[in-house]
Amino acid sequence: MPILEFKNASKGFGVGTQYEDVLKEIDFAVEEGEFIAILGFSGTGKTTLINLIAGLETPNKGEVLFRGKPIQGPGPERGLVFQSYSLMPWLSVFGNIALAVDAVHKGKSKAERADIVEHNIKLVGLAHARDRKPAELSGGMRQRVAVARALAMNPDLLLLDEPLSALDALTRANLQDEIERIWESDRKTVILITNDVDEAILLADRIFVLNPDGTMTETFPVALQRPRDRTAMNHDATFKALRAKVTQYLMDIGIAAKTEETRKLPNVTPLHGLPKAYAEAAVTQTDDRYLQFSQLDKVYPTPKGPLTVVENFEMTLKKGEFVSLIGHSGCGKSTVLTMTAGLNEISSGAIVLDGTHVEGADPERAVVFQSPSLFPWLTARENVAIGVDRVYPKASQQERQDVVEYYLERVGLADSMHKPAADLSNGMRQRVGIARAFALSPKLLLLDEPFGMLDSLTRWELQEVLMEVWSRTKVTAVCVTHDVDEAILLADRVVMMTNGPRATIGKIMEVDLPRPRTRKALLEHPDYYAYREQLLSFLEEYEHGKKPAEEKKADAA
Repeated sequence: MPILEFKNASKGFGVGTQYEDVLKEIDFAVEEGEFIAILGFSGTGKTTLINLIAGLETPNKGEVLFRGKPIQGPGPERGLVFQSYSLMPWLSVFGNIALAVDAVHKGKSKAERADIVEHNIKLVGLAHARDRKPAELSGGMRQRVAVARALAMNPDLLLLDEPLSALDALTRANLQDEIERIWESDRKTVILITNDVDEAILLADRIFVLNPDGTMTETFPVALQRPRDRTAMNHDATFKALRAKVTQYLMDIGIAAKTEETRKLPNVTPLHGLPKAYAEAAVTQTDDRYLQFSQLDKVYPTPKGPLTVVENFEMTLKKGEFVSLIGHSGCGKSTVLTMTAGLNEISSGAIVLDGTHVEGADPERAVVFQSPSLFPWLTARENVAIGVDRVYPKASQQERQDVVEYYLERVGLADSMHKPAADLSNGMRQRVGIARAFALSPKLLLLDEPFGMLDSLTRWELQEVLMEVWSRTKVTAVCVTHDVDEAILLADRVVMMTNGPRATIGKIMEVDLPRPRTRKALLEHPDYYAYREQLLSFLEEYEHGKKPAEEKKADAA
C-alpha cells in the first residue's frame, strides 16, 4: 500500500462566482521510502498541495489518503519544515527542538527525550551550537534547527516546503547534501517542494510538476545512481538529458509569449548623450578601455584594525561588453559594484568610465538591485518616469513618455504600467527596476543579483527579458551573481572572485557562445557544460578554503 495517495483531489478558495480552483483533479501515489520533488512556478499551488498532506487544508473534491485513511488534520506522523524557520527566539537550539519532542514523545522519560534532542542536533551538524539562540545563528543554521525539529518528531513522512529557497547558493548546496545524507541513513519518505530543477534532480527519485492551471500531468523519473555529486553529474549524459527535458517542459508551460513591439524608441538625447554611444557600441570598432578598474582596494576600519575586503582588483572592459562577477558570499562582489556605482567610497586605486574617474553616484551608471526600491504609491510608469525626466531635459513631455512606455513594454508590462507598485508581484516590480535602468540610457548598467530574491522559474523568464532588452542597446554591463547558469547566459566574460577578506580576481573565463542567447539554446550547445564545469570547479575549490596565494604557487610551479 502507498504511504500517500491523492485521488482526484481538488482544492479551491472563494465563494460563488469568486470561487477558483488552485489544484485540479490531482492523482498520484508515493511509496514508502521514496524521495519526491514537486516543481512548479510561483502560484501553481505547491504550498496548497503540501498543506493538504500536512492536514492544514482539506480537499473540496476527491481524497488525500495517508496509509489508506483520509487525512483529517495535522499529525506527528507528518513532519513539516517551512521556508521560514518559525523558531522561538528566546529558546536555544536545544530548547526549540525539545519543545517539539516534549509535545510528541510524552510517554518517554525526561532522559530519553533529551537523548532524542541531542541525537537530532548532531544529525544536522549543530552540536557546537546547541546552546545558542536563533539570533546568534546564520540563516542556514536556523534552517538546520527547523529540519532537526521535524526529524525529532520521528515522522513517517517528512514534508519540506521550499526550505532552502531563502539561502545563498553555498549554504543551500551544503544543506542539500545534509538532507540527502539524512534521508540515506533513515530512508524516511520525503516530499520536497522546490522551484530549483538542479535541487530536484540531485535529491529526488521522481519529480512531479504542477502546471500553472493547477493540474499535474507530468512525472519525471530520476535514473541517477546515489550518492549524487553535483560536480560529477555535470559530466553525466543522463543528467544533462533529464535537466534539458525538465527545463524545457517548465518553459513550455510557464513562460508567456513575449509581447509584440508596438512602440518605437524616440530619437531624443539624454543629458550625457547616450543614444549615440549605443549606436557606436553596436559596431565592431569598440573602445577597448571603456571601463577600467586599476589596483582597486576597499578597506573598512574595525575595532581590531583595518579590514581589507577587496584587494588589487584589476580589469578592463570594452564598450558594449557584458561581464558577470561570481563568487561565494562575502567575496566582495557587491563591494566592487557599489564602488563602481559611486555609492561606496574607493579606499585606493581608481575606476575610470569613458575617460572620467568615477566619483559619486550619477544616472549615467544605472543600478538594478536585488530589491528594486520603488515608490509603492506611484504607478510602474511614474516610477520609471522620475529618472527619465531628469536625464532627457531637452525632450518634450511626449518624447519622454514614449521612452518610459517603450521600456515598460519591452519588459512585458504594457498592460500593467498604470498599476501602483504596491499592487505588483515581486517579479513585476523587478521588471520595473530593469525598465527604469535601461530607460536612463546609461553609459554603464550595474546589476547586483537582480533576480536573487525571485524563485528560479521567474528568474529564467526575467533573464530572457534582460537579454532581449540588452541586445537592443548593447550597453556596457556588470552583473553580480552567485548563479553559475545565469553568469554564463548573460556574460561575454565571467570574472571569478576569491574568498574574502582580501578578495581579488581568481580567474576570468571567456564565454564564446553565440548571441542572442536563450536558455534552450544554451542547454543544447556542446560547450555549455564545459563552461559550467570551469565555474563549478573554481567555486568548489574555494568552498574548501583555497587561498589565492596557493593558486599563484601552483601557477609558478
